[in-house]
Amino acid sequence: MPQATVHARLMLLMLLFIAAVAIIGLRILWLGIAGGGAGGAGVAATAARGDIYDRNGVPLAQTIDAWSIGVHPQRLISDRAELAQRLAQLMPERSAADYLRILNSGRRFTYLRRRAAPELVAAVNALGDPGLAFAREPDRLYPQGALASHVLGYADIEGRGVAGIERVFDAELRARRSVTLSIDRRVQQALESELGAAMARFSAIGAAGVVMDIHSGEVLALTSLPELNPNRPGKGAADAGFNRATLGVYELGSTFKPFTVAMAMDLGVVRSLGQLYQCPKALKAGRFRITDTHPFGRACSVAEIMQESSNIGTAQIAEQIGGGRQKEFLRRMHFLRPVAIELKEQGRPLTPGANWGDISTMTVGYGHGIAVSPLHLATGYATLFNGGLWRPATVIRRGPANPVPAGERVFSADTSYKMRALLRLVVTHGTGSKADAPGYRVGGKTGTAEKIVGGRYTGAAVVTTFAGVFPMDAPRYVVVAMLDDPKATKETFGFHTAGWNVAPVVSGVVSRIGPMLGVIPDPAREANLGEVLPFIRPKGH
Repeated sequence: MPQATVHARLMLLMLLFIAAVAIIGLRILWLGIAGGGAGGAGVAATAARGDIYDRNGVPLAQTIDAWSIGVHPQRLISDRAELAQRLAQLMPERSAADYLRILNSGRRFTYLRRRAAPELVAAVNALGDPGLAFAREPDRLYPQGALASHVLGYADIEGRGVAGIERVFDAELRARRSVTLSIDRRVQQALESELGAAMARFSAIGAAGVVMDIHSGEVLALTSLPELNPNRPGKGAADAGFNRATLGVYELGSTFKPFTVAMAMDLGVVRSLGQLYQCPKALKAGRFRITDTHPFGRACSVAEIMQESSNIGTAQIAEQIGGGRQKEFLRRMHFLRPVAIELKEQGRPLTPGANWGDISTMTVGYGHGIAVSPLHLATGYATLFNGGLWRPATVIRRGPANPVPAGERVFSADTSYKMRALLRLVVTHGTGSKADAPGYRVGGKTGTAEKIVGGRYTGAAVVTTFAGVFPMDAPRYVVVAMLDDPKATKETFGFHTAGWNVAPVVSGVVSRIGPMLGVIPDPAREANLGEVLPFIRPKGH
């Protein structure tokens, strides 16, 4: 046979082989794109998304390759009833009867499991039926588990952002652009650990916490408990998806009292922390009686009112401020609107509204009759102690694309400075002593508010809060911790108030995160308590 003929035949065979490979490849591609029919595609339509990082570059959300398991019912060769039984054993989320209906459906393709583990893929593949299909598809993974889950939110099985940052920046993430958060993974872990332990210890039904830089508004940690696992968002507690830190609004009790005193100082109503008010064992207000947990039964100074968390004293200060001026301050603090943050999960504050009369002015002064989110409270304390400027909270790291805003003036710098010693006093000599963290100069305020059950306030169920700032001689960070319906224990001597159950959370958080944030404990430093201690009389005098 001539050599030219041999070469011609070899070339023909090669071309036929190339054509066959091309046809097979095109067929596979077509099945992947159009083979889905009703019920899905043969190859996943899920799109890869950009990554989400914490402020230090630690990945919090990533896209990885995962497995999917599906079936082409028309290609099955096994006994369908037997195959349905085997599938139910391997993937028990459906019954054998459910699988049999799928196998007999006549559809071109149906997914049986998305995000399948490799071990399961191997086991299903071992069933040996050519009608079973396996494919790799992009999947969203949250490598830190439930950490910061209410900030991150999650994406659904098709790669669409459903909640949190995944929802807010869905377009950017779909375009595979990354997002860097203000969250610090280490700070977040400390907050979740301390708050979760307290929630369990006091059998609370929920909890929330925030750590914020008071000068930039950056949220370094934000948590809501029960926690949500974004890797399996539908598998946790029924209310795990509810963000108590931004969407929940609560009466936060006496944590509001510093705002009332600061308003009065700015307005000239309070001219000295030694200014006296009559503090009887009960104060008549219309048809109501206002009482104190630690009644004075005598005249008491502004410093003592804050130290012992006096409702009676604070109500009188609020009355002097008046409802109109009180509302104006709260408006400037952005307490009368949903909290300013990128997240869509925002609760609307509850206020007395049209009933904001004299009595409401007095009760709002000590944190009752108004409900805001824990993040509102954190921004309020940041405003009070950063020199008096309100700035919005942010979960996006500050930088050229997200600069620190100039801020809106709420309190004078002088008032902001004078409040330092007053709230440090609450921790050193008052109701917040268990929030102290040696060397970190924590200042802050307890708050215990009765919950409404069956349309009425009841002391049997409370929300306890501590809002703290450190280091109080040169404030940098605010820490807010809240427990929803904590129970009394033998260790708390039957009390379920904030000083016993949530103040220690702040102490634990500050002790753990201080070194991470460059705050070195220094027993030699202190806020100027000389500004308040002269106005404190021993109890019983």
